[in-house]
Amino acid sequence: MAFKRSQPYNDLPLLPPKADIESKTILKQCILARSELAALEQAGELLPNKSVLIHTIPLLEAQLSSEIENIVTTTDKLFQLASGSKQSADSATREALRYRQALYQGCKAIEKKPLCTSIAVEICSTIRDTAVDIRKVPGTTLSNPSTGQIIYTPPAGEQIIREKLTNWERFINEETSLDPLIRMAVMHYQFEAIHPFTDGNGRTGRILNALLLVQEQLLKTPILYLSRHFIRTKTQYYSLLRDVTENGNWHGWIIYVLQGIEETSKWTTRKIKAAQQLIEHTCDYVKQKLPRTYSRELVETVFEQPYCRIPNLIEKGIAARQTASVYLKRLTEIGLLEENQVGREKVYVHTKFLALLTQDENTFEPYTNNS
Repeated sequence: MAFKRSQPYNDLPLLPPKADIESKTILKQCILARSELAALEQAGELLPNKSVLIHTIPLLEAQLSSEIENIVTTTDKLFQLASGSKQSADSATREALRYRQALYQGCKAIEKKPLCTSIAVEICSTIRDTAVDIRKVPGTTLSNPSTGQIIYTPPAGEQIIREKLTNWERFINEETSLDPLIRMAVMHYQFEAIHPFTDGNGRTGRILNALLLVQEQLLKTPILYLSRHFIRTKTQYYSLLRDVTENGNWHGWIIYVLQGIEETSKWTTRKIKAAQQLIEHTCDYVKQKLPRTYSRELVETVFEQPYCRIPNLIEKGIAARQTASVYLKRLTEIGLLEENQVGREKVYVHTKFLALLTQDENTFEPYTNNS
């Protein structure tokens, strides 16, 4: 049966694709992507305190992955809530923060079992903050938000959806002759095409991408900021997904994903190296300005928690409450932090590091004796 946008795509072809997904062009691009991904992993390993990456990069991924779904929050709100601030937050910010939580849970889950449908269900449940299951009721369609025109109707019927997902699982874990990055591109399309949940499929699918890289030991932690590529090329992202469905153009989609991995790996590697330089520069600056206050752990804590609170220092065992307060005030006095009153508590913002994280450029203004 020919594909029709307004009818459930129950004839969605099973994996692996019949098209040539290991052409010379694809394999050449795959080598480039693998090389940059390896450089990213090495850069992450060289960072003295990897907690900086684990706390910050996934938050940026969460913010942009949610933005693709028009769940718009700011990095400012997201970092502030993630710091443990007790202030009220809007639903978009809480939803984006659940993305990072789901990513962490997924990393724990693949330590016990390979990627599978049940892990996808757990991830989607965390993202949506409610128990979800495979779609049972027909009627799900994807429409153009501007015109309301139906652009895709995913498979309908729980049994059909589960059959497609079983095939999807087998492809991920059994087609090991295919490079993991090619598998990731194919797996992502297929998951989005199956569209197993009523909501949250896009964000779940993007987390599954990161988890496959960890599962295949290409990254130790999910620090590839791939949603940056998807959000910057959002029109192309959706267009190429549709092109696979309607025209079988696997080549264009796979090349797009591999180029995204290559470019994002390069960018994230530069970001990590700039963060490492800023950490060392900040240590030297605090050591010079506040020799009696300085400790490496204190400086690294305000990088792990760019919105730092007194309890963050207490939890690290750096100081008791009163001394922790003094430390943060001293760091504010020398221009390292900015003190903000949020409700009844004070939050100390590491503005220079936040600027480095959230801007496209990977540079920072150094501290000076006049800072």
